[in-house]
Amino acid sequence: MTDKTAAWKDNEVLFLLARLVVGLVFLTMGWSKISDPVAFLKLIREYDMVSVEAPWILNSMAALLPWLEIWCGLLLLTGVAVRGASAVAFVLLATFTLAIASRTAELSGLTETAYCAVAFDCGCGAGVVNGCNKLLENIGLLLACCLVFVSRGKTFCLRKNLFSTTR
Repeated sequence: MTDKTAAWKDNEVLFLLARLVVGLVFLTMGWSKISDPVAFLKLIREYDMVSVEAPWILNSMAALLPWLEIWCGLLLLTGVAVRGASAVAFVLLATFTLAIASRTAELSGLTETAYCAVAFDCGCGAGVVNGCNKLLENIGLLLACCLVFVSRGKTFCLRKNLFSTTR
């Protein structure tokens, strides 16, 4: 076994842990949004990302985003379509992170509060959170998505058992 292969195998646990953490976070957060879709719709409306003249877009976002998060979470936890699910999770997280950073800056300016002292319900399903803490959490999840994407690990992957060519 080459040094490069040995190092990759040593990191297999890290890759597995990253996959399970991102999957569990997405599953949990998606489920919390589905439990109260009206509250989630109100929260995403506060971001002013979509014109109020197009309510169907807001309604579609509130209806589809939680299910997309749950789907990504399930795929990551079961180890099916891992690279695709991690790529979608990355794009979602990057979008959410930019929106949270913008909303934190907006609230900081409105309330004349220090940026890292702003706390609000970001719509992630965790209730009221500190803006800076949420941004750090999302950055950590973005890095975990990158680890999952580059991982070639098959540990605890259902896909390996479903599509194996050797029996």
